[in-house]
Amino acid sequence: MKKFLVAVMAMMLMLVGLNEMKIDESSASGKAKSVKKIAWEHAGELEAQTGFEKNIGTAGMLSGSYKDYVITGGGANFPYESVLNGGVKQHYSDIYVLKKEKDKLTMVQHTNLDYEIGYGSSITTNEGVYYIGGSPDQERANDITLFTIDKNKKLKVKKIGDLPFTISDGIAVEKNGKLYIGLGKQNGTGSNKLYEYDVKTSKTKELAPMPGESVRNQSVAQLLNGDLYVFSGGGSVAYTDGYKYNIKTNSWSKVSSVTVGDKQLSLLGANSVKLNNDEMMVIGGFNKEVYDDATKNLTTLQGEELQAFREVYFTADPYEFNWNKDILIYNAKKNTWRSVGKVPFDAPCGEGLVLMGNMIYSINGEIKPGVRTNAIYSGTIAYK
Repeated sequence: MKKFLVAVMAMMLMLVGLNEMKIDESSASGKAKSVKKIAWEHAGELEAQTGFEKNIGTAGMLSGSYKDYVITGGGANFPYESVLNGGVKQHYSDIYVLKKEKDKLTMVQHTNLDYEIGYGSSITTNEGVYYIGGSPDQERANDITLFTIDKNKKLKVKKIGDLPFTISDGIAVEKNGKLYIGLGKQNGTGSNKLYEYDVKTSKTKELAPMPGESVRNQSVAQLLNGDLYVFSGGGSVAYTDGYKYNIKTNSWSKVSSVTVGDKQLSLLGANSVKLNNDEMMVIGGFNKEVYDDATKNLTTLQGEELQAFREVYFTADPYEFNWNKDILIYNAKKNTWRSVGKVPFDAPCGEGLVLMGNMIYSINGEIKPGVRTNAIYSGTIAYK
């Protein structure tokens, strides 16, 4: 077993989230508890990927939990040269298994797949963590894979089946042995199509496409009260809208946009976890104004003007991008959004996000275009 890796550090204790939110844990009376605060701590780093001396952080990671274990890894970064200087994106095959022990994460295994992964969709279920698509290897980019941990604390990787298309930057949820997969880039092209994959029969069925935009990358999605909820994402611009897909009727309807107060927010590139049947939590998201402006300039400017814009854009500090730092809660029953405080670290996009009991873990992610963080943060949820 490789060396102990992730130890919770006492430094950088930060309190956020003083507003109320409900978590799917019950007291003796059977009533749901509400959160008093979330205490965030820097919880260490993942060790270097195989063949590298240092882990500089990745985005687009596999992430989920199985029993008392966090399973994470893969993703991509720019280890050799910056994006400004034409750096090439590197994907990874490294998978890390971390054991949750009270308020600590301890690494119990660091292993490698036979192929690299990144920007697929992760689903935490009782059966294990499903990983959908997300690989630079075209023969693996349509795989459906199940990750579990055996009795010897070793990672087990089982290929469940193939989709009839490759997919990345999409969404996926599970209900009653069926996976609902879609959006993102399908066969390399932006799409709004949704599919049902039956784990038992290995059959794929096309469903009603998501209305609105025909290209919708890096949205957030969760299964709430039996329906699929999808928010934001983007293409040439960032979106702030939301839709509900009714699985029984194979139909979509519009729900609340991502609105806090009088401001609509983009969740493009964010990650989410399901809190209970009614609620999901979202962390991260590109700023719509900054993203839209950058996309326009990077695709329309030429020559010296383009180079000047790139220089300013890619050398700016993370705070200048104004990515979403609010910890957002969507309540499907009330069809409302609210903020429960802000993360006290650089807002991440493409991070791994894992909820285990009263702990939430934010793992790596991008903190500005082309730059990742190697940090892991743990948030302890204190209940009233």
